[in-house]
This record gives sequence, structure tokens and C-alpha cells, in this order.
Amino acid sequence: MRIVIDGAAVATVDAAGTEHSSGHVVVADGLIEAVGAGPAPDGPVDRRVDGTGCLVTPGLVNTHHHLYQWATRGLAQQATLFEWLTELYPVWAGIDDEITHSAAVAGLVRLAKTGCTTAADHHYVYPRGAGDLLASVVGAAGQVGVRLHAVRGSMDRGESNGGLPPDSIVEDLDEALAGTAAAIDRYHDPAPASFVRVAVGPCSPFSVSPELMSGAAELARDKGVRLHTHLAETVDEERQCLDEYGCTPVEYADRTGWLGDDVWLAHGIHLSDAAVARLGATGTGVAHCPTSNARLGAGIARVADLIAADVPVGLGADGAASNEDGGLGVELRQATHLARLRGGPASLTARDALRLATMGGARCLGRQDELGSLEPGKLADLAVWRLDGVEHAGIADPVAALVFGALPRLALLLAGGRSVVEDGVCRTVSEVDAAAALRAASERLLATVSR
Repeated sequence: MRIVIDGAAVATVDAAGTEHSSGHVVVADGLIEAVGAGPAPDGPVDRRVDGTGCLVTPGLVNTHHHLYQWATRGLAQQATLFEWLTELYPVWAGIDDEITHSAAVAGLVRLAKTGCTTAADHHYVYPRGAGDLLASVVGAAGQVGVRLHAVRGSMDRGESNGGLPPDSIVEDLDEALAGTAAAIDRYHDPAPASFVRVAVGPCSPFSVSPELMSGAAELARDKGVRLHTHLAETVDEERQCLDEYGCTPVEYADRTGWLGDDVWLAHGIHLSDAAVARLGATGTGVAHCPTSNARLGAGIARVADLIAADVPVGLGADGAASNEDGGLGVELRQATHLARLRGGPASLTARDALRLATMGGARCLGRQDELGSLEPGKLADLAVWRLDGVEHAGIADPVAALVFGALPRLALLLAGGRSVVEDGVCRTVSEVDAAAALRAASERLLATVSR
């Protein structure tokens, strides 16, 4: 199908930051064919979209999420990270493939409705007898129609070994590595336009042994896939790392093979100047999750410093149990506001925030040649935001309207040229059915835990 979007403001997020106050985007065969100022060039049209009053941006890239957590929102409301995990791990011990699928569908619908076309989901909880949980997430992404980076997580350090999670939801070293290898072999598609890729993702230094960290890094590089883990999220984590390993989290990551341009780390809040420089020198990415960090009181990441050090920085919604909103578009404003609380009003601009959510995320996932900007030849993942309502009236700068104003309604969201959201409504799955399935799954999970 050849789709022409005409008469819209366009923010390409290309290297030059090209924008058009009134321009066009042409999509054909799942790719961007043309972008420019003024009306689209003549040619066959299967669908024409009137972009008057709209802003077109690249589809947003979510670099960190835990979709299964959509079944456990609203719990541990005043907890720190370690307190929150201690309360929720026994609940998550009750998840199964049906609960995971319902949570993933609902979570991906919410992400799509807030402009997200690519999502990295870090699934690291594998209770015994729970079914094929990764298949549940992959299937959900296929239903909703967005791209998935399925991070096959793992934990091998339960309560009996000084970790936080119950022993019932951790694997041993061999199980974790074998399960990760099997996930890569089954689901990873390295093709340029692929909708499913797999990454290797031991959960965190405090729930994983050093042997699993280093073994997972070796496995990922042997298989040619990317690496992802939580790191430097809290002061408690740093204190534990210093006590157990005699080094900071970033130094520990360096020791275990977890720095490099094939790695992106979730959070990266508590970083020294030396750690920021080391991430920049190695090309290691950071998934910045501002709402979750604020909800848990974990701290404010040094986003401006990371960008200045040429660290690839993307945005993440994070799991919905620590970010009940679960959307990605709202994180543009959150990232901007928190950066300014830390470094002042010039520390992050509206366009910086948009770049984090698009090209920054694409860099973290190693897909900057395919995603993250509106340029001919790239994948047709794009968002058309309505800015003609009362919420944005009087904001002359469309990018400022997107970032600082209320999150706009989507006129259209395309992933690979296929419609996922139109007029603010998901068109690939029933939102009513998704909400009902999630509600039933959550009630079943919480009832199981309470018995």
C-alpha cells in the first residue's frame, strides 16, 4: 500500500534535525519513500491522510519494559526498589502463560496508543510449570502489530543464596543459559525489517551470579545478539555491589563483559564522572526510565551528562508495577522535567527529549539504520499526532506542543506501513477485550497469592 500524509508539520529527527512546518511523508511497501516540505510529489495513492493540524514523528522506541507487570499495578505504593521487589516477587511467582499474554497485550496496546512502535520487553521471572512465557509475549506483540525486542531474562540467585527473589522463580546457571539460547534460536530474526529480535538479559547484579553474568555475555556474543540488564538504579545496589564485589556496578559490569556497543543498561542513575566517561568510551547504552525512577524515589539519571559523553540514551516506560501509566509518549515530558530539576532549564530541550524517544532508542537497540528517524529507505514506523485541539491551541512550536503539552491523540500510528492506531483507537485488537482479559488475569493472580 502507498500512503501519502500531506499538510502536516514533520519532525524527521535526522542527523541535521530537519523539520518542515508543512510537509509530507510518503510510505510504500513498508518503507518511507519520501519526506519533504510542501505537498507530496505526484504518484499513485492508495490512501491519503490529511495531516492538517498534525505533527508527524518517527514511531517511539521503548527501550525497557516488563510487560507481565501489567497484572500487578498499584501495589507497594510507598516502597523503595528493594522493598518493592520483596513485596512483589512472591506475587509474580504466580504468573503463568495466560496471565503473561493478557498483561502483554494490554501493555502493548497502551504503548501503541502513546506512539510506541518498537518495545523492548525484559522478562526474567520463570516460575516452574508456568508454561511458555516468552511465547506469550511474542504472540501478544504479533497481535498488536508492534516490533518486539524480547529480552530473555534470567535469575539464578534466590533467597537461599542471598538474593531477593524466592527460590521458586529462579533458575540454575545451566537452565538459564540453555533457556536463553533456545529463545534466541526460536525467535530471533536478524533480518532488517524484522518484527521480533531477542536479546540476552540477566536481571541485575543482586539477583544473578557473576558466573551467569559472564556466561550470558559470552552466549550473546557467540549468537550475535545484544545484551541488556539493570544497572546502577539505586544507592542500595551500589552499596551491595561494593560490599560483595569491592567495586561499583559499572566496574562490575566491566569485569563481567557487560560494557560495549552491543549493550544497553536500564536506569544508569547513580554514576560517577568516571562511569559516565567509561560508558561513553565503550558505546554502552542507557535506557532512561524517568517515571519509574521517580515513583520508586530511586533518583534522577544524569541524562545531559550521558548525552554529552556520547552515550546512546533511549527512553523506557519500565514495568507497569512501578509506572502504572505504562505509556511511552508521556515519558518525553517526564524526562525533560526531571533533567531540568537536576541541571536547570537548559539541560534538556523538547527536541532532545524527542531524540531520546526515537533515534536514541534505536541506537540502544542497534537499529539506528532502520528506525528512529523519518528518512527515505527507513522502515515506515511513524506517528501522526493531532495538535489541533484545545490542549495544544496557542503553542506555535509543534514539537514543544508534543513534549510540554498534554499527550496528543494519535491520528495514525504505522509500524512497517501497517496501521496499528487510528483516531486514538487501537485497530489491531479490541481494547475492550484486552481490558477484560487483563482484569480477569490480575484478579486470578492476586487471588492465588492471597490463599
